[in-house]
Amino acid sequence: MPPPHPFAADSGFVLFAMGVSGCGKSTLGSLLARDLDCPFLEGDDFHDLQAVAKMRAGQALDDNDRWPWLDRLAAAVGEALASGGPVVAACSALRRSYRDRLRAAIPAPTYFVLLDAGYEDILGRLTRRSAHYMPASLLDSQLATLERPEPDEAIFTLDAGLPPERLSQITRDWLGERRL
Repeated sequence: MPPPHPFAADSGFVLFAMGVSGCGKSTLGSLLARDLDCPFLEGDDFHDLQAVAKMRAGQALDDNDRWPWLDRLAAAVGEALASGGPVVAACSALRRSYRDRLRAAIPAPTYFVLLDAGYEDILGRLTRRSAHYMPASLLDSQLATLERPEPDEAIFTLDAGLPPERLSQITRDWLGERRL
């Protein structure tokens, strides 16, 4: 495990690994949580059964599906914050309004890291992935929904093609610069 950064024991911040399905959010998020010795919340775990069934059937979610999901995730993040220290979560957070909703509901500074990759790279990851309800056929709808961060959002964008351990290190360095 890498040495802790000065902010590792600091309570009161949340980091979301974000991006389209298959970009590596869960992998990065779990590594960051391990490296920061903090809780990790998998955003997919907060979808209701109807939303999962819809995605499994190849139907894209709409805002009516996403708002309650985001609210459940934000509430769980708030509960995890109560135990002290940082919290890391994986969540697509594809639209600015989704990111704004999470920020507004979470009682702590909230940061986002966008994992970005080319279409073919993501499609390859999705087709190789097993045991996940999100089919590769929904990649186009996810990319169409993705609203790239505006400069005022201060979202850090990373090349999802980098090795996960490197992505974790870069993110921790970025957080250290923001938190010091």
